[in-house]
Amino acid sequence: MQLLKTNFHPDLSPKDISESSNLSVFKRYTARGIILRGEDILLLYTERYDDYTLPGGGIDEGEDNIVGLKRELREETGARGVRNVKDFGRYDEYRPWHLPADGDIIHIISFCYVCEIDETLGETSYEDYEVSNGMEHRWVNIHEAISHNENVFANSPKKGLSIYREIFLLKRIVEKLIDGDSK
Repeated sequence: MQLLKTNFHPDLSPKDISESSNLSVFKRYTARGIILRGEDILLLYTERYDDYTLPGGGIDEGEDNIVGLKRELREETGARGVRNVKDFGRYDEYRPWHLPADGDIIHIISFCYVCEIDETLGETSYEDYEVSNGMEHRWVNIHEAISHNENVFANSPKKGLSIYREIFLLKRIVEKLIDGDSK
């Protein structure tokens, strides 16, 4: 899958992940779904951070990426009938990690896929922390989601680290899948 971007947390640099570094790196693989209906996109809204993110999450050890994508979409949005799955791109990010037993740095590798789903969404099965963070799925105009996230990024002290990734990916989706369709 094509690498779209590699991003480093402000407290890290490429030298922190080099072989000469004393820091250990823990890898986390994720699958994220891009589901469009015109200029509307299925996103997750999280009240705690007041932001929009692509649905998806961690791929279990030994789990196929597409199987993980379908599981995550079902859990977070109630999506059924996930089909026509196509590679969109990969987004890599490096962040300091808070569980020293795993490593000093987490390398999150997000595999992003464009797909279609059935018209009707089923029940979700959010994890406890997702419920306590006020997570819910929403169909949102992609331009409004970008504008909203940019405003949060510029003005909110409670923004999460993921918002930078989401702004980048949403803009890339517009560029490649929405504006690209009209050219």
